[in-house]
Amino acid sequence: MADVLTKEQRHKNMKNIRGKDTKIEVILRKALWNKGYRYRKNYNKLPGSPDIVLTKYKIAIFCDGEFFHGKDWEVLKPRLEKSNNSEFWINKISRNIERDDEINKRLLFEGWTVIRFWGDEIKKHTDECVKVVEEAIFDIIAYENY
Repeated sequence: MADVLTKEQRHKNMKNIRGKDTKIEVILRKALWNKGYRYRKNYNKLPGSPDIVLTKYKIAIFCDGEFFHGKDWEVLKPRLEKSNNSEFWINKISRNIERDDEINKRLLFEGWTVIRFWGDEIKKHTDECVKVVEEAIFDIIAYENY
């Protein structure tokens, strides 16, 4: 059986969840920096304030946490339905999923390349994430020189 948190413990946990400079963002930023890529972080001039932006290439990168952005939503949602405060969490995560989709569409419409990584992908496969970014850069350069 899962541990039950008191209201104070839960509040403390939630208060410590960061919106900026999360562990996954820092891991990916360091990897990109070490490869020589320069970026802006939490770029609020774009919809959704992407976590990492390569302005030179018009690439917006989001580092999404699995829970708050609804990874495997068809699995997570039924589990949440059985949990405390299920209505709140289902509404919150559903809205986050919708907002992510709206932001993607707006950025694409404005000519940006949007890349979203899950936190676990960044932690376990940082090099592959960097390769995805590099492939996007190479595609953009190739398209510009076509």
